[in-house]
Amino acid sequence: MNIEIIGFIAAIITTAAYLPQVYKIWKTKKTDGVSLIMYIVMFCGISLWLYYSLVINRPSLIVANSVTLIVVSMIIFFKIKFK
Repeated sequence: MNIEIIGFIAAIITTAAYLPQVYKIWKTKKTDGVSLIMYIVMFCGISLWLYYSLVINRPSLIVANSVTLIVVSMIIFFKIKFK
């Protein structure tokens, strides 16, 4: 199996882990149990991973980190909006 395929599968699973949180916040409009600082730190870390992915030109990492960055950004946006 091509190593990039394994990377894409890992990316899908890892990114999908955030989706239930996004859905729950979107439906309930409540973010009481969500740590803004944790997601800001995660945003910074994923941003650095994305930069690294671009430098080494790994498509699976680029896609994974781009999508995860969008999802984490949504959680941060919801946390601020529904405060």
